[in-house]
Amino acid sequence: MRISHNESETVSIAAELASSLKPGDVVALYGELGAGKSVFCRAILRALGVTDEALPSPTFAIIQEYQGEHCQVAHMDWYRLDAADEIEMLGVRDFFQPPWIALIEWPERAPDMLQSHVIRVYILPDANDPELRSIEIERS
Repeated sequence: MRISHNESETVSIAAELASSLKPGDVVALYGELGAGKSVFCRAILRALGVTDEALPSPTFAIIQEYQGEHCQVAHMDWYRLDAADEIEMLGVRDFFQPPWIALIEWPERAPDMLQSHVIRVYILPDANDPELRSIEIERS
């Protein structure tokens, strides 16, 4: 478990994770609203060489696709989806294999869709300090 005292430290932790990612990796991000999942994802995207000027949260588009330096990246937000079959119909499994790296916010909406080798990132804000985050990265 890592402790982040501010957004800059969160970005550094995300960049460190990004340096170990390869096509076919799936990163599932867990945390309440406002925990910092989108900040973490944007930092991964930048570290992977995505140069798009804007990196909007895919809350309404559900999936945003990007070209990184040596990979393609799909940033997904399953928050607005109600059921796993809705997510399945989007064809998200295509993004779980090379040449893609998949970043998924709100993966708990369809936990059975995730493979066993998913990298899980838990971002937990501190109740007393709004800047403080505990970040746990689990590789299975």
